[in-house]
Amino acid sequence: MNNALKFYIDGAWVEPSGTARLPVVDPCTEEAFAEVAMGTPADVDRAVAAAKRAFASFSMTTPAERLALIRRILDAFLARHDEMGDIISREIGAPKAMAHAWQAGIGRRHLEELIRTCETFEWQRMKGTTLVNHEPVGVVALITPWNWPINQIVCKAAPAIAAGCTMVLKPSEVSPLNAVLFAEILDAAGVPAGVFNLVHGDGPTVGAALAAHPDVDMVSFTGSTRAGIEVAKLAAPTVKRVHQELGGKSANILLDDVDFEAAVTAGVNSCFGNSGQSCNAPTRMLVPEARHDEAVEIARRAAEAHRVGPADDAATTMGPVVSDVQFERVQRLIAIGIGEGARVVAGGLGRPQGLERGYYVRPTVFADVKPSMTIARDEIFGPVLAIMPYRDEDEAVAIANDSPFGLAAYVQSGDSERARRVGFRLRAGSVYLNYPSWDAGAPFGGYKQSGNGREYGEWGLEAFLEVKALVGFGR
Repeated sequence: MNNALKFYIDGAWVEPSGTARLPVVDPCTEEAFAEVAMGTPADVDRAVAAAKRAFASFSMTTPAERLALIRRILDAFLARHDEMGDIISREIGAPKAMAHAWQAGIGRRHLEELIRTCETFEWQRMKGTTLVNHEPVGVVALITPWNWPINQIVCKAAPAIAAGCTMVLKPSEVSPLNAVLFAEILDAAGVPAGVFNLVHGDGPTVGAALAAHPDVDMVSFTGSTRAGIEVAKLAAPTVKRVHQELGGKSANILLDDVDFEAAVTAGVNSCFGNSGQSCNAPTRMLVPEARHDEAVEIARRAAEAHRVGPADDAATTMGPVVSDVQFERVQRLIAIGIGEGARVVAGGLGRPQGLERGYYVRPTVFADVKPSMTIARDEIFGPVLAIMPYRDEDEAVAIANDSPFGLAAYVQSGDSERARRVGFRLRAGSVYLNYPSWDAGAPFGGYKQSGNGREYGEWGLEAFLEVKALVGFGR
């Protein structure tokens, strides 16, 4: 990929101001297969200046013109869809089938949903004699993570473009190459110069410079709660809008009337999807006390059915975690779980047998987990499930809500009305009832320390809009 050592600024691929480079490592082999240039505050200044210049004209385009542009972006994305899947599989170790169907596929689905949203969105409306007008917020900084990289890039950049904003993207330096491809897609679609700009770099350098920049009007950040707090602090002096999608520790409540074989198995597989590296993964499985041992045995079988291996092996159901840093974090938290008295019923410390190289983690299930344990409270971001018993429905809800996080929650019941009733009691931004299909139009975001604001569909579009009242317009 020739453009990995350049930045996309003002409609052109340009040389970085510095000379620093960072290897891009294949987590399946622990070997570098590419390099990416690392930016400086000077590169940020250049990119923000380009976005600021472009905003003057792009913000005046019509919603219809921007909708036509989003349609061209979708066409350009589809033309390179398979390439996108291959790149993400190599960068983060996702099995190829999953990387194509979901990692790349979710980008397509966000674009399709945004088109439907823009076709019906009410950009202006009268309220009495006042005209309420939606206008772009301005220059936005987009800071995105490595775990679902093109998902988070598309669900930020595309609605920002549809809103009439201009932007600078800092993707994760761990998985940066899909962002390079996305910039090439936008260029091919005819996005005007300066509307979209790409600068690679780390959080303390490029991310911090963007968050604090006086000419940035908004930061949209997805990542850890710790990093989100730092972004908010840096943004505060300029009172810019800060949109955050942060960590999670989602509870999965299995009520006593559910089909346990199906519900536990699906819960394990959902927790272990993407090697457990999803902020909304159902990592806390809450089961009736009387059926705890039954659930544990089902979960053990489901975990041991997973085939851990390289991304390009068709038999692989779970690839590695993304990096040595992530591998060591997961191992440390598994050790803490053992030390605090939780019972390992599947997996545990170390790599799976026969996989001596690569950041592979054994699919791990803990039983007899107490709500106070570290593995029940900290986001692990790996294939680790904590099974927790509860006495009754009220206690299940109390345990689920006893968390600093509130991104997602799950409820399984044979009675849909009962599942809905429990769902209303849960303090989470998304509650998934009986494992529904993924909905690109459902608002996504969290309560508490899981963030502020919502993404996807109309909520993702509104995140990048200001509301102006023209009072007396209709007199």
